[in-house]
Amino acid sequence: MTGTHEVTNQVPPLIGHDPIAGDTVLAEACVRHADEAALASLAELGRLAGGEQAQEWGRLADENPPKLRTHDRFGHRIEEVEFHPAWHELMRTSVEHGLAGAPWTDPGPHAHVRRAVGYFGWTQNEMGHGCPITMTYAAVPALRGTPALAARFEPGLTAREYAFGLAEPTGKPGLIAGMGMTEKQGGSDVRANTTRAVPQADGSYLLTGHKWFTSAPMSDLFLVLAQLEEGVSCFAVPRVLPDGSRNVLRLQRLKDKLGDRSNASSEVEFDGTTGWLVGEPGRGVPAIIEMVNTTRLDCVLGSAATVRAALTQGVHHARHRRAFGALLADQPLMQNVLADLAVESEAATALAIRLAAALDAGEGAFLRLAGAAAKFWVCKRTPGVVAEAMEVLGGNGYVEESGLPRLYRQAPLNSIWEGSGNVIALDVLRAMGRSSESLAAVSAEIELARGVDGRFDDAVKRLHAELGDPEALPFRARRVAGLLALCLQGSLLLRYAPAAVADVFCATRLGGDWAAVLGTLPAGPAVGKIVERASIRPV
Repeated sequence: MTGTHEVTNQVPPLIGHDPIAGDTVLAEACVRHADEAALASLAELGRLAGGEQAQEWGRLADENPPKLRTHDRFGHRIEEVEFHPAWHELMRTSVEHGLAGAPWTDPGPHAHVRRAVGYFGWTQNEMGHGCPITMTYAAVPALRGTPALAARFEPGLTAREYAFGLAEPTGKPGLIAGMGMTEKQGGSDVRANTTRAVPQADGSYLLTGHKWFTSAPMSDLFLVLAQLEEGVSCFAVPRVLPDGSRNVLRLQRLKDKLGDRSNASSEVEFDGTTGWLVGEPGRGVPAIIEMVNTTRLDCVLGSAATVRAALTQGVHHARHRRAFGALLADQPLMQNVLADLAVESEAATALAIRLAAALDAGEGAFLRLAGAAAKFWVCKRTPGVVAEAMEVLGGNGYVEESGLPRLYRQAPLNSIWEGSGNVIALDVLRAMGRSSESLAAVSAEIELARGVDGRFDDAVKRLHAELGDPEALPFRARRVAGLLALCLQGSLLLRYAPAAVADVFCATRLGGDWAAVLGTLPAGPAVGKIVERASIRPV
C-alpha cells in the first residue's frame, strides 16, 4: 500500500520558533514598556517555549489530568493530588524563570513587564499550569497588608525554586499559593459565604465550612474567605502547620472541567482548619481584591496569549497549505481572515502589556479600571477568535493533534474566572463611581491619541455619552466596559502600531465598517503587511 501513503501538502511541525522575541508585537511591547535587556533576559525561555520538548510537556499534561487520592492503602486520609511529570516540568520552568512571585522582590524597574512577557510566551504551550503560577504571583500583594504574614510566607512565594510536596511553609524553598473564595450558595456573591472562623488564644482562627471551588489544592498556602462577627474576612491557610502536622483540608472531589484539564480545581471541607487573619476583621473583600486585581492581569495576559497561539497556528498553516492552486496565505479571502485575527491579537497584546507596565509604575488607579475593562473585553473575545483560527485549519483544526481543540476548550475560562461578564462589567462601573482617580487615569491614557483619527475621536465621544446617564448605566454596563476597552486599545495602536494595523482597527472596531464575524475587513487595507507582521520568527 506504499503508493497510497505519499504525504504531500501537509504542514510541517511548528517547532524551532520563539514565541517571545520572535513575536514582533510582543517584543516591541516589551522594549516599549521595559527595555532591550528585559527582552534579552527571556531568550532562554523563548527558545524553550518554541521547542518540541516543551510542546510535548503541554500535550502530556493536558492528556493526563490530575488524580485525587483521599486515602492511602491503609485507610488513612492523605488528601493528595497526583500530577503527570510533564505538569511538574511546566511548573518548574515557570517558577525558575520568575513567572510566579519573583517580580515582587526583583530589583529591576521592569520586573512585572518582564514577567508578563515571559508568561505570555511560555503559557502558549499549556495554559492550565498558569493558574497556580498566577495565584502565587497574586498572593504576595494581598499578604503585604499584614506584615507578619508577609514576612512568614513571602520568601517562599517569591523564590525561584519549585518544590512540590508537603512541608511546613517557612522551611520550604519555594511555595505555591491557591485560593478558596466561592461557595455553593453564593458563587461570586462571596458575602453569602457560610464558612465560619473562630478566634483562638494564640491569634490563629479555626475555620469550618465548604468551599465549592478551591483552585490548586496541592498548594502550600491558600487565601480563604470566611465569616467573623465583623463580616467576611480573609485568612491565610497553610497546608502544613508550623509544628509539621497537616492542616485539616478535606478534598472532596476534583472538578471535571471543560478545559484547564491539567490543573486541579477542587471542593474542600474545612473542619477546624487553622488560618491566620489577613488584613482587618470584616474587611475580607478588600483584602482579597488585592489578589484579584493581580489575577485579573493574568486573565488578560492568558487570553491574549491564547489568541496569539491560535493566530500563530493559523498563519503557519496558511503559509504551508495549498488549495485551489495557491497557498492559502496568498488567497485574498484568507488574507482578510488572517489580517483580522492579527489585528485582534495585536490589540489584546498591547493592552495586556500596558497593564503590566502600570503595575511596575505603581499606577494603581489606572490598573483598577483598565484592568477590569480589559478583563471583560479581551477575555470575552477569545472564544470567537480561537474558533475562527480553527477554521483556518479546516478539519485538521478540529482534530486533537492540531492543538486547536485544547485552545478552544481553554478559551472561555478567563472570561469566567475571577468574575464572569456581568460581574466584571458592573465592577467597571464600580471602579468609575468610587474612584474618580481611576476614571481620570484611564481618560488621560485615552486622550493621548485624541486628534490622530476621527473614528477614534468619535468613539471617545460615544463613550462620554454612555457615561452621561448614570441611572441607566447598570443596564448598559457591558456596552460601557467594551467601549472603554476598545478606546484603550485604539489609543495604544494609534500611538505604537503600524498605520495599517491602526487603520484597520479604527475602521472596524471603532468605525463600524465590519460585520459580526472576523474576516470581513473593508477593501483597501494592506493585509499582506499585517499578516507578515503576525508571522512568528524562528529562533
